[in-house]
Amino acid sequence: MATARRIVVKVGSALLVGEDGAPDAHWLAAFASDLARVRHRGQQVLVVSSGAVALGRKRLGLGKRALTLPEKQAAAAAGQSALMRAWEEALEPHGFAAAQVLLTRDDTEVRRRWLNARATVETLLTLGVVPVVNENDTVVTEEIRYGDNDRLAARVAQMIGADVLVLLSDIDGLYTADPRDNPDARHIPRVTRLDAEIEAMAGGANARAGVGTGGMATKIAAARMAQAAGCATVITLGRRPSPLYAVEHGERATVIEPALTAKAAYKAWIAGSLAPNGALIIDAGAARALATGKSLLAAGVKAVEGRFEKGDAVIVRDETGAEIGRGLSRYDAADAETIRGLKSDAIEAALGFTEGPLIHADDLALAESG
Repeated sequence: MATARRIVVKVGSALLVGEDGAPDAHWLAAFASDLARVRHRGQQVLVVSSGAVALGRKRLGLGKRALTLPEKQAAAAAGQSALMRAWEEALEPHGFAAAQVLLTRDDTEVRRRWLNARATVETLLTLGVVPVVNENDTVVTEEIRYGDNDRLAARVAQMIGADVLVLLSDIDGLYTADPRDNPDARHIPRVTRLDAEIEAMAGGANARAGVGTGGMATKIAAARMAQAAGCATVITLGRRPSPLYAVEHGERATVIEPALTAKAAYKAWIAGSLAPNGALIIDAGAARALATGKSLLAAGVKAVEGRFEKGDAVIVRDETGAEIGRGLSRYDAADAETIRGLKSDAIEAALGFTEGPLIHADDLALAESG
């Protein structure tokens, strides 16, 4: 936590919304101080926040009964502004602005939308803003929704290459049995492999742990997604003033180790998990630049093959036809054809916009021989 470049923190409704249905200003103020401490030492923090539906219930007088989908969407619409106002009021005394980012599952799974969402969040983080992410419950349907912000947080962590995902819970981690029922339950401080035994603990004895729509099972599912993306997961007690500070100073939590580094996991996903839809043939100068970790510029592209959309995976070949690597194109095939051979400062004049290099170095996985 103390050395992570990027941290994603998931905050559930039970932490953020008080018994009266209003934001818990006391907890939010203390947690904002915790976030500010992390930000002031140079780390970037993104918050995945529940609470819109709970706050909207109060505004619309819906009480605590089960809601129909249209009622839930209406409550989300009414509650989003209250949720953001609560975060803004908590962060403002520390000199940080909050920015609302509403996502659906397609925004994190359809590559073109994923690329757009990532670019927006990256820009916000670069500008020193604290993005506050929530599922767009106002428009999403049951068939295409995440349904819990644990898994949404894991997808966001994967999207921005976070080093640590913190899931704030109503329990201080994973146990061998439910500690509220079994005095012999042992706390598990560290998990290296998410095997069947760990999943059985989460789905059985720890099933009631957690808040909102997610329990411990959804937290383990989120941790599995984060682990594959090279991101460590911390499950810890959220109902304390400074949960991040507490974990850093030895308070009880469960740490689920990543399988790889975030960068290595992302590059492996590009190299092996995506079916390429086209190819870019590049000159010798561009090939040398890629070998030193540079991005692929349009000026070095000799030919464009295939039909692909922005965000699709493409093969990068040298002039002999040898594969140099694979990457995500920031332009579709037609636009790539238009700008191939052009210097970067001529792209906007040719297209009316620019997305930067054809393939950014972060989105390029070089072949083993590259």
